[in-house]
Amino acid sequence: MLEKILEKLKITTLNDMQLASISAAKKSQDVVLLAPTGSGKTLAFLLPVLNNLERHEKERVQALILVPSRELALQIEQVFKQMSTGFKVNCCYGGHPVKTERNNFEQPPAVLVGTPGRIAYHLRHENFDESGITMLVLDEFDKALEFGFQEDMSYIIKKLLSLKQRILTSATAMNEIPEFTGIGKSVEIDFLKDIKVTPNLKLKKVLTTAEDKLDTLFQLICKIGDKRTLIFCNHRETVDRISDLLIDKDLAHDIFHGGMEQDERERALLKFRNGSIKILITTDLASRGLDIPEVECIIHYQLPYTEDAFLHRNGRTARMNAKGTAYLVIADEEKYPFLKADIETENLKGNFKIPVDSEWQTLYIAAGKKDKVNKIDIVGLLLKKGGLQKEDVGLIEVKDQSSYVAIKRKMVKKVLAALDNERIKNKKIKIEIAM
Repeated sequence: MLEKILEKLKITTLNDMQLASISAAKKSQDVVLLAPTGSGKTLAFLLPVLNNLERHEKERVQALILVPSRELALQIEQVFKQMSTGFKVNCCYGGHPVKTERNNFEQPPAVLVGTPGRIAYHLRHENFDESGITMLVLDEFDKALEFGFQEDMSYIIKKLLSLKQRILTSATAMNEIPEFTGIGKSVEIDFLKDIKVTPNLKLKKVLTTAEDKLDTLFQLICKIGDKRTLIFCNHRETVDRISDLLIDKDLAHDIFHGGMEQDERERALLKFRNGSIKILITTDLASRGLDIPEVECIIHYQLPYTEDAFLHRNGRTARMNAKGTAYLVIADEEKYPFLKADIETENLKGNFKIPVDSEWQTLYIAAGKKDKVNKIDIVGLLLKKGGLQKEDVGLIEVKDQSSYVAIKRKMVKKVLAALDNERIKNKKIKIEIAM
C-alpha cells in the first residue's frame, strides 16, 4: 500500500522526519511534530491519518485536519487525493460556497480539511456529524495562533468527544502547548535544527532612505533581472503600493495577501508556479505552508519583527542544495537585533534594463474535473487543434471547474484563434488569457 502511494506521489523514499512521525503515531500517543517549512510534514501526518481510517465507517467523518490558510487546506486535499486511497476527502474554508460544502456532507468525507472559522461554522449549524472523529491534526499550529484562531479551535476541539489521537505540527518551537488542544503527554519529534539559514543562502543588504525606498526596490528588481523573486512586506497596503509602482513601470508581476478573494490568490500562486510571472509581492502569508516552487531571490522590502519569521521567509530559497540570495532593503533608521553586522552590501550603481516578460503565459480554460476534463485532454487539444509542439506547453493544473495551462507567450494569439470554436468532451468551452 505504502509503495503504491509513494509511486502516485512520485516519491522514492520517506525522509527521517516522516518515518519518525509514522513510527510515533503507531503507538497511539499524541504527537507534536516540530519541523521546518518544506520538509514534508503533510505526508508525515497524512500517512498516520490513513492508517487510522476504518473502511466500514464511510458514513462519518473520521479525521479532521485544521489549518490556518485556505491555500494550505487545498494543498493537503490535493495530496490526499493523489494518494488514491479510496477514502473521500473534502475541504472547507472561508470564501468557498457554504452550499457546496453542505452538499458534500450528504456523503460525508472520511477526511475533512478546513480552516478553523469555517469548520466552527459548520459545527454550530450541525452540518456534519462530528461524533465519529477519532483523529485530529492541527497543522501549522503556531501560524494558526498567530492568525487569531484560538477561540474557534478551542470550540471545535471541545466538540470532539471521540478523539483517540492528536497530531500537532509547528515550524517553530513553543514554550508550552495551550491547554485547549487537549495534548498532555505526547511524543515530541524535533527536526527544527534543520531550519538554520543554509550555507547556500547569501544575505545582502541594500541601504537606502525611507524616502527613496520604493525607487531603490525598483532599481534592485532591474538588477536582479528575470530570476524568480518573492518580495516580502509586513502589510497588505505596502504590497498594493509596490504593485502600483510596477504597474506604472509596465513590469509583469502578481500579488498575494489575505485581503484578496480566494480565486485571485489561487491564480497568483498558479502563475508564479508555472513561470508566467517571475515576481510575486506578498505578506508573510506566503512564507510557509504553500505549494510554490524554488525561488532564486527573496527581497525583504520590510523586514519582519522576529528572527523566526525572517528564517521562514528565507526558507523559500536555497532549498534542496540550490543557491539563493536574500536582499534586505534597509533604511537608515531601521535596526534589527537578529541581523549580523557583517552582511555584504549590494551596490546598485549603474543602469539596469527593466526585466522582460516571461516566455510563458497562462491560459484559462472554463472546464475542469467536474466536466471530466484531465491533463491529457488539454494537451491533445493544444497539440492537435492548437498547432503547438510539446515544448510549447508548460505546467497544466486542472481544478474542479476550470483549468490553467502555461504556453509559450509568442504562441498565445495563434492558439486562441485556432481554438476559438473548438470543443473538449463535446462541449464548447471558453479559452482566454488568465488575468
